[in-house]
Amino acid sequence: MSFMREVVELATVNRNADIRKNVQKLTDEIKKFQDNVRSFVNNKYVDFLPELNEYDKYHGSCESLFASETDDLLRMLEEEIKMDVASEELRQCHENFQEIAQGLRVTHKILKIDQLFSDIELAKSTQEHLTVMNLLCELRSLIQDPTDNILKHLNCYENIKIQYCQENESMLHNLKLKFESLVQMTEKTFQNMKCVTVKISKNENELHQIVTALVSTKYNSRKMCEFLMENVFRPIITKPVSLDGDKETDPQFVTLQLSYSLKEKDDLRPNYRTVFQHIKSAFSCLGHMNISISESECVFRILREYMKETFVKLIMSECLDYSIPDNMMEMNESTLVDDITEFNEFLVEMLFLSEEDRELLEYAEKIELLFRNRFFRNILDNAVDIMRKDLHDMIPVAEKLGAADAGVCGPAIFPSCMVSKSTMELISLMERVLKEIEGSETKVAQGLLSTISIILDRYLTEIPTYHAKLLLNIPQQTALFHNNCMYLAFWITKNQSKGIETVSVMVKSLQHLGSEQFLNQIKNQRSQLMDILKGFDLSDAVSELGLEPFKVVRQCLRQLDLLKNVWQTILPDVVYNKTMGNLLNEFCNELIRRILLVEDLPSAVSNGLVEVCTTIIERAPSIFQDPLEINTAVKSWGKLQQLKMILSASMAEITEQWSSGKGPLTMNYKPEEIKHLIRALFQNTNRRAIALNSIV
Repeated sequence: MSFMREVVELATVNRNADIRKNVQKLTDEIKKFQDNVRSFVNNKYVDFLPELNEYDKYHGSCESLFASETDDLLRMLEEEIKMDVASEELRQCHENFQEIAQGLRVTHKILKIDQLFSDIELAKSTQEHLTVMNLLCELRSLIQDPTDNILKHLNCYENIKIQYCQENESMLHNLKLKFESLVQMTEKTFQNMKCVTVKISKNENELHQIVTALVSTKYNSRKMCEFLMENVFRPIITKPVSLDGDKETDPQFVTLQLSYSLKEKDDLRPNYRTVFQHIKSAFSCLGHMNISISESECVFRILREYMKETFVKLIMSECLDYSIPDNMMEMNESTLVDDITEFNEFLVEMLFLSEEDRELLEYAEKIELLFRNRFFRNILDNAVDIMRKDLHDMIPVAEKLGAADAGVCGPAIFPSCMVSKSTMELISLMERVLKEIEGSETKVAQGLLSTISIILDRYLTEIPTYHAKLLLNIPQQTALFHNNCMYLAFWITKNQSKGIETVSVMVKSLQHLGSEQFLNQIKNQRSQLMDILKGFDLSDAVSELGLEPFKVVRQCLRQLDLLKNVWQTILPDVVYNKTMGNLLNEFCNELIRRILLVEDLPSAVSNGLVEVCTTIIERAPSIFQDPLEINTAVKSWGKLQQLKMILSASMAEITEQWSSGKGPLTMNYKPEEIKHLIRALFQNTNRRAIALNSIV
């Protein structure tokens, strides 16, 4: 046994000696090789000396060292170390050789990097763009290897990295230039016109290579997408455009060309069918650049990423919203829902939309609801526009209620008068709405009836607000508004059987509003008359009446004449007579009151007052179409006539007209008033005392 052990140990010692000898020999070769490669790399990547075409020689030597010697020797060393008999010297030899081998690997990587740079130049010379991109990817993985901490500390590393960056930038720039030569997008602006042209190369192989390379380099396609969105699709959706897709004329390019006016014409919107057709034509031409990069990636899917949200929103807000029918007939004949569905299918087929993109389909599902909302809103908007028209454009009306409606609410006959043309327009609009209800489904019919109620309710607030100043300051406007309210109330009564909501409430509200506005105007006119009559002051009339009282009375009569001119042909006769009668009555009462306040009426003053009364008595009846109407319309008319008589009568005539409380004066005067006038007109004598005693 001892002999055998000695033999094994001797063999092991001899083998270890051989290994150490081989390690030393190979180490010397590797160091010599590294010195040569170092000189080659320094010349090329550090000192930038003219390139020596010695790569093949170095690369072959490196491969040989790796394949046939270094790896085998390392394996032998590792096997020996695993044995217990391995010496410490051999372990140290293994560690040193591992370090030498690692250096050889870095040398091999540098040579590989150099070869890749050479291959890139060759691929560039033959315009093999995909090859260049793949070589750069391989080069990047070597340069940016996270497990290699040696290469990054070499003198050549920074220059290698810079050269890589330059090559990469050059590749991206060349790809971009090539793509722009294959897909040409231009726009030209003239004085009032813009022309946009997109030309796509028919060389599918080259286009495929360039697009694939660009996509692989994470090329930012935002600029192209923005051009297509703003210069092609937005004009197609929002403006009338002239579009031409030419695939045959040019043997090298497919051409898409569109032109449109730059003038702002919001009312000239293209029909949605035209928009859909233009978009299909545009996609048909653009489809020539819809390169499939992989099973899940293509150009249109890239466009979708940048454009879909803006595109779909623009279609809905600037095209479809304006395509919703305006009335029931158009809605019943509309194919909008089917057309949107078909258009969505086209976009899915073009891979611009996915199956999960349902915005357009959801919009189509809401068309009926959108139509109803728009239909009702348009009716209300039209109604408000009518309400805001001038009230003074007027037209005569006179009407009777049918037997079924008479007596339910409101008068059975609407008197002859004038109403605003806008009121008739509003009624015409509501009658069209009522007609639309016939044959409509329940929801639409209910909505239309509600719309009429909303219109009438809006009328109650819109007119007094929008026409506030005119209603306050222009008597004609107030009279017309009064008639308008009354006529609308009459129309509601006439159509109550058609289901208009809250008929009685609305009738009363309209009548109250019209009366309230008109009463405010009457109060305003009365206030003006009373302000004028403040000038009828008899306190200074000692020897004669003077001119001021005459001036005041004439001014009041002119004021009443003006009201006559604007009201007599507008208001119903009954309303006019009552209104003017009340104003004239207020005027006469105030005049009589002021005369009765005077303590002393000399003959010259009383004679002047007689003339004042005469002026009123002569002119006031003409305020009415029938002058005799004044006798019933103006309660104080008889009192004014009797005052004129008293001012010019003798004491005996006055007492005779009183006739111990049985004469005609008792109809309008109280005993105190007659006594006051006698004291003011006649001197204090026994005869006056007797006369005063007879007034009881």
